Amino acid sequence: MKQIPRHQQIIELVQQQGYVSTDELVERFNVSPQTIRRDLNELADENKIRRYHGGATIPLSSENTSYSDRKSMNFNEKDIIAEELVKHIPDGATLFIDIGTTPEAVARALNKTHKQLRVVTNNLNVATILLPNPEFKVILAGGEVRNRDGGIVGEATLDFVKQFRLDFGILGISGIDFDGSLLDFDYHEVRVKQAIIENSRSVFLAVDHTKFGRNAMVKLGNISQLHMLFTNQEPPKEIQTILKEHSIPLEVVESTSNEQ
Repeated sequence: MKQIPRHQQIIELVQQQGYVSTDELVERFNVSPQTIRRDLNELADENKIRRYHGGATIPLSSENTSYSDRKSMNFNEKDIIAEELVKHIPDGATLFIDIGTTPEAVARALNKTHKQLRVVTNNLNVATILLPNPEFKVILAGGEVRNRDGGIVGEATLDFVKQFRLDFGILGISGIDFDGSLLDFDYHEVRVKQAIIENSRSVFLAVDHTKFGRNAMVKLGNISQLHMLFTNQEPPKEIQTILKEHSIPLEVVESTSNEQ
């Protein structure tokens, strides 16, 4: 395969998967590791990817993808991950559900199967999903409502969340760096997420594979603070190592489709 078509396919793979390893690219394109490393270095120089030891990720960005785009991305995978996560939440539990399209998928899954839940949320979409269900008591945080995604943020939201101590915290995040950092784009939103971590007895994180190696500006914590991680593909080895070091269970839920 000629270099230019191969470069374009590498870019598309990185965009689809969030992270690709050098070994995967060598096998896919049937070229030498030296050729792939040269490809990756050239693409990184053009800021089309971000070079990383053993592979590549999407380039640096200071802005999150729009809510409408995030809602449609990996929609099926998010629902499959959410359906696995809710199996670990018993009826009668109390929980925080955070801002984000994957936490919204968790709310939809809970709505189908669970009884007698008490849910605190700063996500107007989550409240809308759960409100018609008489089995749920929904407590909606106060604060400024963002019209772009229905998230509720601000000092009032932070103070509100800190009043509670609940069984589970269901987080949504923008990216996980290879050192285990949990990342997001909005400083004010991050403070609320940190409060959810601090005030939950167990913290569950559900992410599709595109979040691994994805960059965002603000660090909210580390995967070592989680109690369980749910995803649809095996994470990069660096992240798996951190999970094993801290004895954090990993659930990889395979999609029924063959899409990458």
